[in-house]
Amino acid sequence: MPTFGHMPYSYGVTARSPAAPEAVFAALTHAATWPLWSPIDSADVQGGDPADRQQVGDTRIFRTGRSVALERIVELIADRRFVYDNVGGPFRSYRGTIDLAPAPGGGTDITWCGAFDPKTPFSGPLWRWYLTRFMQRMADGLAAYAKGGTV
Repeated sequence: MPTFGHMPYSYGVTARSPAAPEAVFAALTHAATWPLWSPIDSADVQGGDPADRQQVGDTRIFRTGRSVALERIVELIADRRFVYDNVGGPFRSYRGTIDLAPAPGGGTDITWCGAFDPKTPFSGPLWRWYLTRFMQRMADGLAAYAKGGTV
């Protein structure tokens, strides 16, 4: 799990998909698919189309209930890595990293981790607990969707 010097809290979850890394990566880079495989209600891209493939620098807008998250893509390595920063929201800083690796015997191992520094003092353990559970749902949904989803 990556560490970022000024971010004192982190989480990490894993999932395995029967899909190839390129199928998993395709789902990650198309914001329009996220509501299909995750607890997210809707997805948009600032100045773009969520159905298009997103690139480094794109900011995506995710809505879940009344919560809105803005996430900027900061690194993409085709079929291997997807890195984003949460901009705004309840964090001073937040970086999520999704690593994809070919699984032994086929498919893809997904490692979704993050490091963050919450704005509210003493809320870090609660955020770690929440994000670990939420991101496990994300990773499991991504793993299942990629095997049969189309982008």
